[in-house]
Amino acid sequence: MKVIAVDFDGTLAKNRYPNIGEPNIKLINHLIKRKVYGDKLILWTCRIDKELDDAVEWCKEHGLEFDAVNDNLPEIIEAWDSNPRKIFADIYLDDRNNFVNW
Repeated sequence: MKVIAVDFDGTLAKNRYPNIGEPNIKLINHLIKRKVYGDKLILWTCRIDKELDDAVEWCKEHGLEFDAVNDNLPEIIEAWDSNPRKIFADIYLDDRNNFVNW
């Protein structure tokens, strides 16, 4: 199992903040498949409040649901007996970094 933290604007959707751009269907389908295989997904975004709620709902409408949103997974919090601000993941997907083969 891998923990994958994925950004929203510019990664899951074309960057049109505060609006929501067109979906990155290839990535969305890949993440749905990874979840089926047992990986955990964290939505890792700077969006807050209504914009965050809109992004989460948009993802659900595209078949993508997360195990956590801007937070660590419950099992990580339990294992560390704390919840640090840094999101723990094995893979971080963001338009601001270079994607690596995984």
